[in-house]
Amino acid sequence: MEIYSNENEQADALRRFFSQNGKALVVGVILGVGALAGWHYWNSHESSTSRETSAAWQQVISAMDNSKPQTLEAAAKFAGDNSNTYGALASLELAKRYVDLNQLDKAAAQLKTGLKDTSDAELQSVLNLRLARIQLQQKQPDEALKTLEQIKGDAWAAIVADVRGEVLLEKGDVKGAREAWLKGTEANGASALKEMLQMKMNNLPS
Repeated sequence: MEIYSNENEQADALRRFFSQNGKALVVGVILGVGALAGWHYWNSHESSTSRETSAAWQQVISAMDNSKPQTLEAAAKFAGDNSNTYGALASLELAKRYVDLNQLDKAAAQLKTGLKDTSDAELQSVLNLRLARIQLQQKQPDEALKTLEQIKGDAWAAIVADVRGEVLLEKGDVKGAREAWLKGTEANGASALKEMLQMKMNNLPS
């Protein structure tokens, strides 16, 4: 899996990673590339029951509209009724919609639900990363740090270091933020991310 410097590169890297492991189209769905692709993938690999679930999921996701609360309620019901990868994917997309609506508590709750619904490590990392960012917005730095601890793997090290530095800076721990960002620059990360982390360190008070 390649290292990324921002969430767009994260999306590209995850798509390539899962392509090599037979999950490319599902991850494309996770990252908003296309619901229909994920639906076709699972149609060819799952049982008839899963096919029905995938079809229902695709319908729910396609209908989601931030200006129509009933469509979000339908997605929330789907996520609550499906304790599986489809439920986790619905929770992930729903959380994004809630963030757009500045309903952070609901967004965090959906991500936590999604984490319970999937055992896929990469999907869990995406969910945890987004949850940590929301917890930072909610002024819950200690909770954000705990969430970041759940994200494992060298591929995530640099971007986790970036968020951890932001969290520590929010706590007033300038030294800790500097150390986190320094570790990020030393990780096997993309050059653009390393440059950004270096700039953040340069802007810290001495």
